[in-house]
Amino acid sequence: METVSLDHLTAGLNDAQLEAVMTDSSPLVILAGAGSGKTRVLTRRIARRVLTGDIEPNHVLAITFTRKAAAELRTRLGGLGLPAPVQAGTFHAVAYAQLRQRWAERSITPPTILDRKVGFVARLIGGKSSTLPLDLVSEIEWAKARMISAADYPAAAERARRTPPVDLDRVAAVYARYEEEKLKRRMVDFDDLLRLATRDLHRDPGYAAARQWRYRHLFVDEFQDVNPMQFELLTAWLGERNDLCVVGDPNQAIYAWNGADASYLRDLGRIMPGSETVRLTVNYRSTPQILGLANTILTAPIDPDPAGHRTHLTLEPTKQDGVLPTLTTYPDEVAEARAIARRIRDGHGPGRVWSHQAVLVRTNAQLTVIEEALTTAGIPFRSRSGGRLLDQPEIRDALSALRRGPGGLAEKLTELDQSVASVLRAETDRASDTPGDGRPGDETSEEPEAAAHGASAARSDLSPDRAANVAELVRLGQEYLGLDPGGGSPGFEAWLASTLRADDNRADPNVVELATFHSAKGLEWPIVHIAGLESGLIPIHHADTAEAKAEERRLFYVGLTRAESVLHLSCCERRTFGAKTVRRRPSPYTEFVELALDILGRGESVMDIGSAASGRRTALKSTRGERRSRRGPQVDARDQELMDSLRLWRTNRARAADVPAFVIFNDATLAAIASNRPGSSTALLEVAGIGTVKAQRFGDEILKIVSEA
Repeated sequence: METVSLDHLTAGLNDAQLEAVMTDSSPLVILAGAGSGKTRVLTRRIARRVLTGDIEPNHVLAITFTRKAAAELRTRLGGLGLPAPVQAGTFHAVAYAQLRQRWAERSITPPTILDRKVGFVARLIGGKSSTLPLDLVSEIEWAKARMISAADYPAAAERARRTPPVDLDRVAAVYARYEEEKLKRRMVDFDDLLRLATRDLHRDPGYAAARQWRYRHLFVDEFQDVNPMQFELLTAWLGERNDLCVVGDPNQAIYAWNGADASYLRDLGRIMPGSETVRLTVNYRSTPQILGLANTILTAPIDPDPAGHRTHLTLEPTKQDGVLPTLTTYPDEVAEARAIARRIRDGHGPGRVWSHQAVLVRTNAQLTVIEEALTTAGIPFRSRSGGRLLDQPEIRDALSALRRGPGGLAEKLTELDQSVASVLRAETDRASDTPGDGRPGDETSEEPEAAAHGASAARSDLSPDRAANVAELVRLGQEYLGLDPGGGSPGFEAWLASTLRADDNRADPNVVELATFHSAKGLEWPIVHIAGLESGLIPIHHADTAEAKAEERRLFYVGLTRAESVLHLSCCERRTFGAKTVRRRPSPYTEFVELALDILGRGESVMDIGSAASGRRTALKSTRGERRSRRGPQVDARDQELMDSLRLWRTNRARAADVPAFVIFNDATLAAIASNRPGSSTALLEVAGIGTVKAQRFGDEILKIVSEA
């Protein structure tokens, strides 16, 4: 392609973007907030330096965290007319290429790559569990990412408050045997590739100098996700030079649990003196209302980040005002899921395809009931959460257990529930206001001895996340028995396949995306539904340190900033875990969400609630009380969904007629309709606020909405 001009490269950049592209400072740290155009800036900085003769493209190394991101980087750079391609790849891909070249030069037969760690570990430990090897592999990967040996693992894991489903010493023993067996069989895993590449550079200065000459200019994307092993390799590639540019967002540092260390991004100026920092805070993705809410969550005076860990990028909107985000409380997770399905269908109109919407949750287990609701509603969907419930190994194990041995399905489900109850006890205890209120399902049926046995069995097999999936299977079993009290395991499995059916939509781009916050990172949708804004989920119940709570706050922020135009949040008054139904407390973030919505609803800006919230709790509680008094008529939780549908209908009617919403009906009339649920024209005329004219004009539409509800 013909080389583009410098004016073309810098066209359309804002002041901060232009500075990041044009500065000659190095090392350079680009702190790029969500939706701030970081990839555009990174590619144009590389192209600008090539265009001005500052660097040669064949001496550039760009590091990303996914093959897809590397491919996008190469494509964008190709469109900018570089005279030669730039090397772009993941840490592992670049390290492997380096090692293969080194082995070839020294006539060394490459070792075998171990790409099926779970099966390898399963054979090492024996037993029938399909899930324990998965959790052990996760612990081994965490340790290796942080360069922790098997001998040092127990102490390091205890300091980090790791909670694998087995004793820390047992994990260490498996880790040690895993390393021994690999060495014996001349195998390496992907983490070994980083370690070996770093070792070669440290041991052979001549070889290191050649590599450092080959790649003289280093660029790293998503730098907040770098772990200690990756940083060690990066510094080995860099050597004594300082030609480094890193891009990252401290507000999106959400992988510490997996070994990432965002301090490299925060502290690069200290690690590499002379670094310059440029902040990209102008957001091109979301409306001011969504950004105001997201900024509120980051700056709210609750569970502050550990000292030195807070680096806020307060996002500045460029889009015009949009609709106010909503926060709705539902009686339980089934009502919540059905309401989300209705909202999705309402949002699927002219110019809106299914793929414009996503449902985001904190945990995989929450998605099952939403899949049920979407399947029933005939809405196509695809899960980005790492697999559907029925595909999970712990679910396959549980279904196998339900098929075996004596006893009916109900009895076996009770045993299964007891086996995971103690693992989830922290979740249910923290989520409930009281141990129970006498309603069916509030109390577990287990005796203390059974509970203790369940704790032992569960902790030897399942992590809390996997236990939550099994508990969701128990909930589905109880639902099935409610429909077919005499049903057995074969009928239950057939019902599951039907209820949770989902076509393989991997190749179909026009589907609603279901995702956890983690798997949604880097993505965006015009309409986002966030479910489960409850204590124990947002933040997750096991986040009991300052660092973990800070990461949970950032994780919620990531979820919020996936939305471009419309954002719906919801929570439940009750949620079922296995056979136990518990009351739910609102998330500690809820009061700040309500405060932000209150301020935004009055047309005021709310970009930094931390500095604006004088008196903190007292003022916030007072504001919440005032907000409730201004809400006008309230409806029972069971009528809230109908009220939402009526409000949406009123909004559309008002827009079509170009009149204020209250001209159609005021809130008091809608609340009366939702409470009375009229089933005929005569009953509709008995609702306060509805006369003959409006009944004739709108009656059929209202009765249809009530009937559908």
